[in-house]
Amino acid sequence: MRRSGRVRGSVARERPLGAELQWTAVERPDGAPMRGSHVLLRPLETADAEPLYSVSHPPGGDAAVWTYLPDGPYENPEQLRQTIAWAQGLDDRVYYTILELREERPSGWASYLRIKPEFGVVEIGHIWFAPALQRTTAATEAIFLLARHAFDDLGYRRLEWKCNALNAASRRAAERFGFSLEGVFRQHQVIKGRNRDTAWYAITDDEWPAIRLGFERWLDPQNFDARGQQLRSLRETIAEARAVSEAARGSTRAP
Repeated sequence: MRRSGRVRGSVARERPLGAELQWTAVERPDGAPMRGSHVLLRPLETADAEPLYSVSHPPGGDAAVWTYLPDGPYENPEQLRQTIAWAQGLDDRVYYTILELREERPSGWASYLRIKPEFGVVEIGHIWFAPALQRTTAATEAIFLLARHAFDDLGYRRLEWKCNALNAASRRAAERFGFSLEGVFRQHQVIKGRNRDTAWYAITDDEWPAIRLGFERWLDPQNFDARGQQLRSLRETIAEARAVSEAARGSTRAP
């Protein structure tokens, strides 16, 4: 049966659409160094292979950092150097070496992945910290610097975090850093011959100001005692900033 154009148009008008945006593509991360109070992120170099190998493989490191990553552990520093050289030539990701300022020695790496400037979407991923860097203020600041650069300097709309759904430590970290779980992609990948279900997390640009404030309050030196122990957790400072932000939004919506 033939339908009239008027009916088709009426149906089309009833279909919901996303908000209309005045959007232009943003810039890609260029790998410029990022310095905080505790940590420096700079472009990953092949010269980093030896020190990175020593802190991520026995006897000086723990090869468990590679458990949920698609690569590693490596047989020797030269094999790691070859992987770093390969990574430097990729167009869809930017790798950083992480150095604690107190030692200025490579202690891990992190990267921007799945960079989509046309949509304003980027992922923080392929992260590993040496045992000495794990659960430190410097490690948290490294993630903060990556997030702040993506949102505040480059203008991205969405920052993603993905991990093996079985990686409990990474999932706790994502939630601690303010990312929201959006779901689990079942049978998403095959990594090292094993099934991987992938947990997807994200922060959007409208959520970021409150999360940024939570990070800033947590990183404030006054949030640490003389022994360097936190007085309030990052979860607490982010939750408080979010509550204040939500209350402010509610007051502007009130009649």
